[in-house]
Amino acid sequence: MRPLKLIVPALAATAAVTAALAAPQGGASASATERTLPAAQQTAGKTGTKPEPDAEDVVLAVHGGAGTALDRATTSPELAKAYRDGLSQALQAGQQVLDRGGNSTDAVQAAVERLEDNPLFNAGKGAVFNADAGHELDASIMRGTDLKAGAVAGVRNVRNPIQAARLVMDESKHVMLAGEGADDFAAAHGLKMVTQDYYFTQARWDALMKAKAAAAGDTSAAKSKETLADEQAKGTVGAVAVDRDKDLAAATSTGGLTNKLPGRVGDSPIIGAGTYAKNGTVAASATGAGEVFIRGAATSTISNLIEFGKMNVPEAAYQVIVKRLPQLGGTGGVIALGPDGTFDAPHSSPGMLYGYLTKDGTITTRIFPDESPANS
Repeated sequence: MRPLKLIVPALAATAAVTAALAAPQGGASASATERTLPAAQQTAGKTGTKPEPDAEDVVLAVHGGAGTALDRATTSPELAKAYRDGLSQALQAGQQVLDRGGNSTDAVQAAVERLEDNPLFNAGKGAVFNADAGHELDASIMRGTDLKAGAVAGVRNVRNPIQAARLVMDESKHVMLAGEGADDFAAAHGLKMVTQDYYFTQARWDALMKAKAAAAGDTSAAKSKETLADEQAKGTVGAVAVDRDKDLAAATSTGGLTNKLPGRVGDSPIIGAGTYAKNGTVAASATGAGEVFIRGAATSTISNLIEFGKMNVPEAAYQVIVKRLPQLGGTGGVIALGPDGTFDAPHSSPGMLYGYLTKDGTITTRIFPDESPANS
């Protein structure tokens, strides 16, 4: 029997989120030095024709969503550290897979699992609320060797949706399962299941209340509808990787949009929109205005521009994310990685949270606009 959805979340879960913000876990491992590059070096974000500075030989990258940028003036050092640690820990999880000779598909899954377990991000624990105060989560994964892919949409009880997506890829003849069928498939194969209160955080509940107030025309709401929509995009997570055999993989996971209609599905679980990987071209994971990324076939178009348009990875990613998709009415970003380690992370939104790992073990994280300016 499926667990009942909790309409009023358990307030006891708030303590776990508070602890995560006040005392973020860990730092970079001994083999990975976290660093931030000065704004003067951020030339790639402005031109879209060169790879991210000092980002050659990238083997793994992650993102934590695109949307309203973090503000240095108002973001506490503790919260900034929590975001950096979250990205770094995800990269370290994927690094452990690659360092022991594992493949890129296992690496992106490991990285995304770590982000799904972090309440700062809109995926797994910390997923946003629907209009009916429930949670529906989406995820997808794809490997570049044979274009095999798996996805789940609207799951309500899988602790780690990316595990369910991988299960669909490996243990079924399908690409996507949705709703109750996806949850049941995951449970039947032994994945850890949870009740809806597991996903709860006070910050996401407060965001739902603000969104409802704004939608009702409450002029006293702290955020405008436009700002709320922008913030809702931030938190979706993803990863891209290339292994020692030059095989590519990508994965994406999200809780969707705050106050979305029940049953709404965005780009994250859709192969070719939120996630795509093809050997010889690119591994890409997107974040932003889901409906626009679906209509623009964002990630597969990047691959096609590389394969048929003879563009390089930064050129193709910039063309799609900065030049084309905003014309369809939405903004966002993408992490894109080529088989040779060329990496870029263009975004048309004010900010995007991301980080990457190079072959020598160096980890770089970007959370503020002056570290990675918007590609306007």
